[in-house]
Amino acid sequence: MTLRAEATVAPAVLEALRAAAERAGAEAERVAHHAGTPEELQAALEGLVREVHQVLQGAEPPAPGKGGHLARALLGLLRRALADELARLEPAPDGADVVRLLGALEAVGAAYEPDWSQHFADRLSGPDGLELVVEVAHDLRSPLTSILFLAETLQRGRSGTVSPMQERQLGLIYSAAFGLSSMASDVIELARGGDRLVDLDPIPFSISDILESVRDIVFPIAEEKGLEVRLVPPAQDFRVGHPVALSRVLLNLTTNALKFTSEGHVELSAAAQDGDAVVFAVQDTGRGIPEKAMATLFEPFRRRQRDGDYAFSGSGLGLSICRKLVEAMGSRLEVETSAGQGSRFHFTLVLPRGSLG
Repeated sequence: MTLRAEATVAPAVLEALRAAAERAGAEAERVAHHAGTPEELQAALEGLVREVHQVLQGAEPPAPGKGGHLARALLGLLRRALADELARLEPAPDGADVVRLLGALEAVGAAYEPDWSQHFADRLSGPDGLELVVEVAHDLRSPLTSILFLAETLQRGRSGTVSPMQERQLGLIYSAAFGLSSMASDVIELARGGDRLVDLDPIPFSISDILESVRDIVFPIAEEKGLEVRLVPPAQDFRVGHPVALSRVLLNLTTNALKFTSEGHVELSAAAQDGDAVVFAVQDTGRGIPEKAMATLFEPFRRRQRDGDYAFSGSGLGLSICRKLVEAMGSRLEVETSAGQGSRFHFTLVLPRGSLG
């Protein structure tokens, strides 16, 4: 698929669009059973990319009414592939170019989805309703990935000097987008059972690295609230286990602890026990969990009775996924809480001693 050279964005960004289109086209056989034949998919994809390119050059977006399931499937494929391609560019592209490209894609996409609300309602009540929810979650993650990439690029000064205030604000943007992206991941994981381990086989990792990574991600949130994030690593750092699942659990628990803590601190600890056991805990100095909330604390899709009631999230997905992942690693997520004193979520994993060397 070729694109003309007079586009208004840098050649590297335009190349990312071309590569994304090729990757999306390679998915033809996977989506052909519900979106059309591979030939129809390729022709429609070329038309979609051509319209994005025209908008980049200043043309008006296509008129609404070009929708249909094929167009929506293509749009999702291209969004996901484009986010991946942009993240791989070295050196990082100019943020304005990336925003211009994403804006053109969304402008074209609006013409392809004028009947989305009715389509959504029809499918949600149909036999493939769960598949639709997963598709929506995937589509949410793609633009959020772009936001994460742009915020990190700007924060590191790769597109020019940023002031301390701008750096702080970019950190908040990154944390907020990361939280939304994690929620979309929770929806997808719950639809798949919520207990899948990315690392099927245990691998060596550093507990300290995981704790520090969690702290780095939530730091802008903690700083904004004037809270301290404390780390207590174990004496024996290197272990063998499932670091991806462990990181996700600790990040979700820490984010939640910060949400319900107004002053004081949040502490992440990993304490070595007899043998190869390690007790992981996230403890806060927040308001504690009301007794009436404990009965449904780990249930997904629960609703708060009124604003301000304790809930891990509006849907309850995060804590449900945490418990499932902890159980998949061979343990159980427990909680201790006291009104006005704070809460402590903890679990014990058997992690053989290892080495990263």
